[in-house]
Amino acid sequence: MSLQIERLWQGVQETLLMVGVSSLAALLLGLPLAIVLVITDRQNLFASPLLNRLLGWLVNLFRSVPFLILMVALIPFTRLVVGTSYGVWAAVVPLTLAATPFFARIAEVSLREVDKGLIEAAQAMGFHRWHIVWHVLLPEARPGIVSGFTITLVTMINASAMAGAIGAGGLGDLAYRYGYQRFDTQVMITVIAVLVALVTLLQFFGDRLARRLNRR
Repeated sequence: MSLQIERLWQGVQETLLMVGVSSLAALLLGLPLAIVLVITDRQNLFASPLLNRLLGWLVNLFRSVPFLILMVALIPFTRLVVGTSYGVWAAVVPLTLAATPFFARIAEVSLREVDKGLIEAAQAMGFHRWHIVWHVLLPEARPGIVSGFTITLVTMINASAMAGAIGAGGLGDLAYRYGYQRFDTQVMITVIAVLVALVTLLQFFGDRLARRLNRR
């Protein structure tokens, strides 16, 4: 029994590590990407249709590839970056590349929903274009960005379980090796319960933070 608890705890730690590192990378890469997609659109602050179309094409390209296929296709690149194609750190690379365009599109929607009147008012007051981005666009879009990042985290937990089933470790690996291959229903149910708990907690705190930001 203690061995099973130890394996479960190790699986939770590996899952949190995978999701934590890759989600931080997705946030640092995806949010600037979303900002650029919005401000380079036609008749926007830094209109550049060519750059906008190019970035939009790249985002759509990575979003259209299923995570399992992306993970396999990136094995040479993953090995180049982290030195291995197996284990927790090997899963961080495809998780990041899958989550970044996903979050960028969600954040882009939130940024586009900002009232155009606020931007026009800031322009009329003589605000510099980057000041408008930092002091108008981002603060007004914060609730939607937080909600979108919460959805991204939940999606990444699901993807990490899939990655674990093919050698990345974590709860997916535990469910596959000790639950599915050994026909241990108790392990499967326990892993499912832990994943549901993680998703529920993340969704609860993410929604609460988004509501608090929205009230401001």
